[in-house]
Amino acid sequence: MTRRGFVTAGTWCVDNNKLIAAWPQEDTASEVLAIDRQGGGSACNLAIDLKRLDRDMPVETIGLVGDDENGRFLADQCDAHGIERSRMRVVPGEATFSVDAFTIAGSGRRTHLLYPGVAKLMSPDDFDFGQTQARILHLGLPGAHQTMDAPWREEANGWVAVLKAARAGGLETNLELMTIAPERLAALTRPCLPHLDYLIVNDFEIGAAAGIATRIDGRTDLGAVRRAIQAALGSGPMRVVAAHFPEGAIAGARDGGLVAIGSAALPEAEIVGANGAGDAFAAGLLYGLHEGWDLRRALALAHCAAAASMRKISTTAGVASWRECLALGERWGFRAAPG
Repeated sequence: MTRRGFVTAGTWCVDNNKLIAAWPQEDTASEVLAIDRQGGGSACNLAIDLKRLDRDMPVETIGLVGDDENGRFLADQCDAHGIERSRMRVVPGEATFSVDAFTIAGSGRRTHLLYPGVAKLMSPDDFDFGQTQARILHLGLPGAHQTMDAPWREEANGWVAVLKAARAGGLETNLELMTIAPERLAALTRPCLPHLDYLIVNDFEIGAAAGIATRIDGRTDLGAVRRAIQAALGSGPMRVVAAHFPEGAIAGARDGGLVAIGSAALPEAEIVGANGAGDAFAAGLLYGLHEGWDLRRALALAHCAAAASMRKISTTAGVASWRECLALGERWGFRAAPG
């Protein structure tokens, strides 16, 4: 069987996105400038981003939703974007995972308030790869799913069990992380590293996974990021490990050295918020790798997709086709490569 396309699995939630003038102090108020409801979570965002990059790319998904209006909204999102959802399970009597996502106008800084709902019930038993035609699995999010985060039978956690099953079924694997306490992130992530083909994360997350401080006084330590990428590559069979940050990204490939490229120089006047930019970056990079592009070109698309996404308050609405995204990069240019 010739495999093509992606299966995104794990977190599906509803993002209630709110653009606010400023973050209020307790017992005060702040004006909401815009409200937007969209699908969110690692499985949702990457699936939609991939279909926006290339509507002909096959995308399947696996996840849990509640038997409620939010769950029906997410199912409709799948159908609207042509995402195969036969393994999206509806759990009666449970609420769909939802997030109130606040973005500060001007700075683009984000704050997320989570209501896990059905997410706490998801387990490795919900992941069936027996009939998939996909080539790459995108899985997440450790730290957001109570059962998956706990030990599962003989495995360190449910994420390890799912990754091992996927690779046994012939899939290449990528794991998305979330920015949580570094000790917790490391405990959940390190057992997964031997079962990954790709790891695409931000500078904080690669540092936590490798046990290396990569942010010093709020700034990215580029040397530490490079060391963390090399450490991750040495901990398993990963083909590519990439870390992104506002100024650019650094990626390491098992069959080559490190590649560094500056981010797309999106004009400040066009920035609405950064919510979903990391998902768009991962979608662009994975799309390029899936299509056999060299790592530098795939990183360029990743940056362009991330910048395009920042033009909208929602996580996915700003992403355009891969050709349009690259054209935006040509128009805006790129920042200097990280030194």
